[in-house]
Amino acid sequence: MRPTFDEIYMELASKLAKRSHCVKMHVGAVLCKDTRIISLGYNGPPAGTHNCDEEWAEHGCPRDSKGGCSLAIHAEQNAILYAAKNKASMEGATMYVTLSPCLACARIIFTSGIKTVFYLNSYGDYKGIKSDEGVDFLKKFGVAVHRLKLPEAVKE
Repeated sequence: MRPTFDEIYMELASKLAKRSHCVKMHVGAVLCKDTRIISLGYNGPPAGTHNCDEEWAEHGCPRDSKGGCSLAIHAEQNAILYAAKNKASMEGATMYVTLSPCLACARIIFTSGIKTVFYLNSYGDYKGIKSDEGVDFLKKFGVAVHRLKLPEAVKE
């Protein structure tokens, strides 16, 4: 069977997640426009800093004041930053991400002009919170958000 573009890009996001140096969670993102990839990203520390799985292999990087990673840039942020750095227009783009966006990423996604987001897994479920705040935010402000389930033939 021929895979859809949605399946191809989400499978690529899943493979990118495996590049992450994060000890807690591996997340990948693909940013597309008009069926063309304009940027990729996965979660991890900024280039030139410490790789968490090497520097703090047992527990991950030190926590910030809110209990989050002190070094990590989220996969969505990395994809958006790379696109911006290379002057790629994100207006009307689609993002595929393996974990639904957190609220901070949702605000950046919205501001970047991305119009559609597909995700595999729930950030709310991962964090043990009632709802996916980022998904709720995006939907409230007109971004189409869809949970994508990959067919078994596409999964590893």
